[in-house]
Amino acid sequence: MKRLIWVIIILGTFYTSSINYAQELHGSIKGKVLDAETMQPLLGVNVMIINLKKGCTTDAEGNYEIPGVKVGSYSIIYSYIGYEKTVSTDVVVRSARITYANIKLKPSSINIQSINVLAGYFNQTEDQSLSATSFSYEEIRRSPGAGGDVSRIIFGLPSLAKINDTKNSLIVRGGSPVENGFFIDNIEIPNINHFPVQGSTEGPIGIINVDLIDNVNFYSGGFSSLYGDRLSSIMDLTFREGDRSKYDFQVGMSMQGFGGIAEGPINGGKGSFVVSARRSYLDLILNLMNENVGLPIYSDFQGKVVYDINDRNKISIIDVLSFDYQKMNQIDALENKNDVYIDYKFYSNTAGINWRYLWDKTGYSNTSLSHTYSKTNGDYFQTRDAKLLLNNNSLEEEFRIRNENHLFFNNKFKIEFGFDAKAFVNYYNQFYNEYQDLLGQTTPVLLLNKKIDTYKSGIYADINWELYSGLTISPGIRIDYYNYNKEADVSPRLSITYAFNDLTSIALTTGIYYQNIPWLLIAQEDEFKKLNNPKAYHYIIGLNHLITESTKLTVEIYDKEYFNFPMDPSQPNLFVFDQAVLENLFLTHQALVGTGEANSKGIEVTVQKKLAKDFYGLVSASYSQAKYKGLDNKWYDRIYDNRFNFAIEGGYKPDDKWEFSLRWLFAGGAPYTPFNDEASRLAFMGIFDAARINGARLPDFHSLNIRVDRLFNFQSSSLITYISIWNAYARENIATYTWSQIDNKVVPEKMWGILPVFGIEYEF
Repeated sequence: MKRLIWVIIILGTFYTSSINYAQELHGSIKGKVLDAETMQPLLGVNVMIINLKKGCTTDAEGNYEIPGVKVGSYSIIYSYIGYEKTVSTDVVVRSARITYANIKLKPSSINIQSINVLAGYFNQTEDQSLSATSFSYEEIRRSPGAGGDVSRIIFGLPSLAKINDTKNSLIVRGGSPVENGFFIDNIEIPNINHFPVQGSTEGPIGIINVDLIDNVNFYSGGFSSLYGDRLSSIMDLTFREGDRSKYDFQVGMSMQGFGGIAEGPINGGKGSFVVSARRSYLDLILNLMNENVGLPIYSDFQGKVVYDINDRNKISIIDVLSFDYQKMNQIDALENKNDVYIDYKFYSNTAGINWRYLWDKTGYSNTSLSHTYSKTNGDYFQTRDAKLLLNNNSLEEEFRIRNENHLFFNNKFKIEFGFDAKAFVNYYNQFYNEYQDLLGQTTPVLLLNKKIDTYKSGIYADINWELYSGLTISPGIRIDYYNYNKEADVSPRLSITYAFNDLTSIALTTGIYYQNIPWLLIAQEDEFKKLNNPKAYHYIIGLNHLITESTKLTVEIYDKEYFNFPMDPSQPNLFVFDQAVLENLFLTHQALVGTGEANSKGIEVTVQKKLAKDFYGLVSASYSQAKYKGLDNKWYDRIYDNRFNFAIEGGYKPDDKWEFSLRWLFAGGAPYTPFNDEASRLAFMGIFDAARINGARLPDFHSLNIRVDRLFNFQSSSLITYISIWNAYARENIATYTWSQIDNKVVPEKMWGILPVFGIEYEF
């Protein structure tokens, strides 16, 4: 009760501190309208601010400008004969600033003489009709409980398991975080998190500054052959362009750290740049207090440069850099009861250039070249006796080329095709000391000194064909070659959609997906080269129904069948791909066999409401099962098997200055394996009860996050402030039970307690 009173006092203070600076202040809205299929500019598109009776039309280059717009939040409707009517919501105008609202309109296959009265609040979404969700910049920025982390923004979706809110692991439809892919502007980013788990995609906090994101498309299954080498999900982000007319700056502080953004024109507006730099700050505060407890330190830099060579050719360059550092000592580790202390440095940089070429009103191409450099230097020590457990010196490099082509014949027929290739040069110089695994077995010392120099390549093609009114089929195929294990994989995919009318459609998607085993595992023994690539079969059927023009119902049933997963014969009832979550790293294996099987299936229901007026929200629920088959031929629940998930999130904007939002999550307790108490006490470490692998369940998880935003507009600048309270009613959620080597007993690993998160941004 005291904590709730404290929260109310903070919120009350936050509210009563408001001053109205927004009267009679104005900004402007600019944008560009393109054909979604050909990327050609559209002339004469009607652009209208809903309920303001203020608008314009686009010029020959697809550009438009609406000056003198009073500061506030608006929705803009775009209408053009022969194209689907589309609405952009959450277009926020700030004082003396230009707000950019670019849009792509899809050609309409509806008879021109029919009347379509529904505006397209959901037409900006994905190319596929199933298992895909799109988020705009404002939806990303204001998400309660996200803390500016793009991965946490999608936690409310029914396809994601909820097992530990102190990490941003994306566990999609029973798949491990190893199985996710990330792209920014046609450039693959291996991991978008600080302090990443090597060989996986998870971490505690994200790298990407959400103020640079234009939109996010998240595919939770059944994605097209455009994407390869991933089994579960794809997150495809687009960085926004910088201001092409003037220089703008922003400074701010949030959970992600403190830093700033600069943007502006290049060569009189033929191009632009936008860059962001940030650093964590808790260590600086503690240093001022003469406290040094080995807190993690991280910083990141990212940016985008674009330049229009001519009407058909456009170049964009992106860079995403991160640096992580943490150094602890034995005394601090003992005091904080950490079983392990570390001396860790990690550096990663992905840089790439993308060339977009517009064909003669028939389509377009994107071709990118990119490079990722990741260097890890880490020493891990056992706290109770200072024993060196792991020395990790590794360098991983990827060189990539990626090409995609979109050929548009007419409203009923289009083709996508292309290729991608990656070259890898990885150096592993690692020492793994002798240790006891989770089953109490002694694992010998491993000295790994190895170079992996190899490549993989793939080609793909997709067809989107409307056979007759309402019925569309999308067959596709992908062929990949993995040089390391000399394996060629063929991945057919198929999607069928039938639209009963403008409101309701059903779809069926199926396909085969492959992914190579993480290099850190496969490098451990030469024999592991013979392992086949894990594969998954996706089967999805779904229903989409537009309840109102801004509210959509989605129901999906899915089944994922996994094969060829690596299994360790010495741990016949453990699943190797789940080790990264259990141990926070991949450990050593003397032998692996590629016969592992798994299955996940479930049903998901989502109701999403866009911000047409005042309110927005999302309600989702799912029931699922995720299992794997051990080498003992028994089926076990996977550690992600929440079974039932429920989420409700949304917000209310009473005016142009205030916004109130919340997110409540509920998930059934995830499976865990109890310890063998006697064996664990003798070993001074956790030893599983081998007869009860994932045989117990944690308490149910639920948590409420609330957030209040306040926007202040001044004569030529603006200030955005917010306070978010995570776990507002202080629920004690348990992530798992661990064995404390310091106390030599079982202890619960708790998720976030009640946590206030503040944020402030000043734009000028």
